[in-house]
Amino acid sequence: MEKRNILVVFGTRPEVIKLAPVILELKKYPEKYNVIICNTEQQKELSNQTLAYFDLKADINLDVMKPNQSLLEVQTRILSALNTVYSENKVDATIVQGDTMTVLCGALASFYNKIPVFHVEAGLRSYDIYEPFPEEVMRQMTSRVAEIHFAPTEKNRQALLKENIPENKIHVVGNTVIDALFCLSSDTMETAKNYFKDLGVTVDDKLVLITAHRRENHGERIDRIIDSIKYLVQKYENHTFVIPVHPNPNVKNKIHERLGRFSNVKLLTPLDYPYLVYLMKNAKLILTDSGGIQEEAPSFGCPTLVMRYETERQEGIDAGVSTLVGADYEKIVILSENILSNSRENSRLKASNPYGDGTSAMQIRNIIDNYFDI
Repeated sequence: MEKRNILVVFGTRPEVIKLAPVILELKKYPEKYNVIICNTEQQKELSNQTLAYFDLKADINLDVMKPNQSLLEVQTRILSALNTVYSENKVDATIVQGDTMTVLCGALASFYNKIPVFHVEAGLRSYDIYEPFPEEVMRQMTSRVAEIHFAPTEKNRQALLKENIPENKIHVVGNTVIDALFCLSSDTMETAKNYFKDLGVTVDDKLVLITAHRRENHGERIDRIIDSIKYLVQKYENHTFVIPVHPNPNVKNKIHERLGRFSNVKLLTPLDYPYLVYLMKNAKLILTDSGGIQEEAPSFGCPTLVMRYETERQEGIDAGVSTLVGADYEKIVILSENILSNSRENSRLKASNPYGDGTSAMQIRNIIDNYFDI
């Protein structure tokens, strides 16, 4: 049996989290697969930090990021670096995940080399090319060249079918982010507990987790988001508001300047994956513009307000496990008050997670086995 060389390309923390279960599953079968892990290092520190948690290490690091690059410059650097990767390695298939610049470049570089692309988390759509920007266009373009589409949900499959993707190339497998949650051991959670204790962060039933970083929320939107958080912080002084602050200065500076003085606000550096999961598991409320958190939080029954005007994760909205609030001050405040004025126990969600059951990586590996007939 011929062993297949599978190149897995990623560059950001969410990509690592969602691809790690797939990498680990493929590595269980060394007689079938040689997995080549390529990190573009689009988020250098965050991606490598998260890889280490899964006891994985990149075989290839591209180090493509420079200060203040435009999107066009980032794309040029990643494509150029990947060109060398393909010229120096025999690759039978490329796996990418999601909708980042790394995903688009990985798909394009593979396509240019006539190597099949397997797209994990395919079929997510907002149908607004500027919400989220630039991700919506990147995932649509990736779908045009992918050979296999691993769709998390039936809704995603239907979106791909409407775009004339052949039915036999689409497989509904759930989302691998749920697989990643099941990788967390009790020892890891205990380490996380001690981490926050050492930081002086109170993790109890009055914890609010907030993340805000998306490009479309920069400018006036982040000002409105901060205004609403400031109001809640002052009204609910007995609650702890934990904000892992994204390093982008458009976000970081404003948050520190306007929220840093409140004693019940804890501004942290970006968190390693298990520490963020620990907070999600214990939070009373989550305010976020993150895609991944929308998928993960339902596993813990935590109400989630999504600070975006469009979401490609509509299943959570339909299931009632998350609510779109955009950067709307009144919506954020009123819906947060509804939850924070209640006990954590009474505000827990009862619905199951619509995004997966933790078997996605195994399903993906089985489909790849069938594709290569091995």
